[in-house]
Amino acid sequence: MNTSAVIVCAGSSSRMGGVNKILLPLGDRLVIGVTMQAFQNCESIGEIVIVARESDIPVIKAEAEAAGITKLASCTTGGATRQESVINGIRCISKDAELVAIHDGARPLVKTEHIEQVIKDASVFGGATLGVPVKDTIKTVDDGLIVDTPPRSSLYITQTPQIFRRSLYFEGIDFALEHRLDFTDDCQLVEAIGGKVYMTKGDYTNIKITTPEDIRLAETLLAMEKEKR
Repeated sequence: MNTSAVIVCAGSSSRMGGVNKILLPLGDRLVIGVTMQAFQNCESIGEIVIVARESDIPVIKAEAEAAGITKLASCTTGGATRQESVINGIRCISKDAELVAIHDGARPLVKTEHIEQVIKDASVFGGATLGVPVKDTIKTVDDGLIVDTPPRSSLYITQTPQIFRRSLYFEGIDFALEHRLDFTDDCQLVEAIGGKVYMTKGDYTNIKITTPEDIRLAETLLAMEKEKR
């Protein structure tokens, strides 16, 4: 199915000491360049829309050209929250798009084959997200005290991309705006209206670059992936 990718990278990068993580070097490219290449190489992706800070857009466009990204359709600015930023991106997608894929720009190591699998699952269930089972035992804590231990077998770490049928996602946006809800996770939009979201199993290398240690880890993982080829 024809899928538009909305790559969101309009955050403040406060945990990176103010350094914009998507513009950091990673291998031969910038972080955002590596991210765009994963979607560029995905046959089911028809276009890429970038949501970023206005001051970063010229650098992102230059990186797209240097990286040979031909699917970049437009760049737009973010909003005050992640949800607002995604909505700004959604407004730019093609009218022909059947599915919309929302991805964190700071997840450059997502594999193209995993993007394709999430698209296939979303076309069946209406929505799907990439994720991995948790490795650790999780505790629910209230006022400093453990009150519950959820069964680990049913817990997953949610990643991106999160992909939905266009009509279903738009319905979720309308519901959130009408009820003044602000979600940090796109699956919640669809969950709020009773939609089904499939958990597509990915792998643990699809990390989100958040702190300075993460960029060093990403460099190592990228080098290991290149050695396999």
